[in-house]
Amino acid sequence: MAEPDPYRVLGVSKNAADAEIKRAFRKKARQFHPDRNPDNASAEGKFKQVQAAYDKIGTAQGRREYD
Repeated sequence: MAEPDPYRVLGVSKNAADAEIKRAFRKKARQFHPDRNPDNASAEGKFKQVQAAYDKIGTAQGRREYD
């Protein structure tokens, strides 16, 4: 199965600035963090997706490599 688009996972556009991507990551990470959603496997899965998306496009270099 193909990995989801990291821009879509974080809810940002492809031309988003570093600060906007970081802000979106933090918002989503807080929302789906396992400590805030105990015993919720769905939220844990979303949290892992958000983390993976930020790992890919969280830096300018990462975005260049992904795009």
